[in-house]
Amino acid sequence: MSSPGIETSSPIGLLEPDVDIDIERPWVVIVWNDPINLMEYVAFVFRKLFGFSEAKAHELMMQVHVNGRAVVSSGARESAERDVFRLHEHGLWATMQQDD
Repeated sequence: MSSPGIETSSPIGLLEPDVDIDIERPWVVIVWNDPINLMEYVAFVFRKLFGFSEAKAHELMMQVHVNGRAVVSSGARESAERDVFRLHEHGLWATMQQDD
């Protein structure tokens, strides 16, 4: 039994989320500056996890320190998720997003 003025027979419309995901575009992993980790430690983690040379790890660490962030890897979504997880395991702040 329905109340007057309320229609119960029409289906409820679901809104599709406004998400712009292009499976062809690579994902990038961003490391963010934080007040906790020493610069030397951040460079060490970059060398350990990504195999960067000391110079490249230092360059990326300085980007994090000066600019507040640096892109440290890019690729498939699964690879980016793994990289973010590993960075978190080492205490770094990291996120991922689709490359612009």
